[in-house]
Amino acid sequence: MSAADHILATARQRGADQPYAGAVTPQEAFALLQSDPSAKLVDVRTNAERYWVGQVAIAPGQHAAVEWSSWPSGVVNPQFVEQLGEVAGKNDLLLFLCRSGVRSRHAAKLATDHGFTNAFDILEGFEGGKDSDGHRKQVEGWCKVGLPWIGG
Repeated sequence: MSAADHILATARQRGADQPYAGAVTPQEAFALLQSDPSAKLVDVRTNAERYWVGQVAIAPGQHAAVEWSSWPSGVVNPQFVEQLGEVAGKNDLLLFLCRSGVRSRHAAKLATDHGFTNAFDILEGFEGGKDSDGHRKQVEGWCKVGLPWIGG
């Protein structure tokens, strides 16, 4: 079994009770992106978040931005599935990322409900949860574990 196969098997077990393919840690997501050039990280944060807070630094062909909701209204993007279909195929390995791992779960579920068969949530998100002072990027998440990112 390859390292990627092991990660996916673990992710499927970890997400066995979820309505999508599974859940990966940020480190596992990065390893999958490194080992499978067809894998895609779908950043579902708002454009404002990506601009002001930062974004992942991975190969452009492996990164797509599809907003789950708009800012500042918080209204869910009614064209989410259509826009996802413009950047990903139904059988692509899709790794959904948000700020802390909440919107990405919703996105993975909706994608799965619409026939995307390999939709995975990235646990902890880009910034992770808040520390005791209310700051993010200190406790968990893509940034905290030292994975490549830019901006913000």
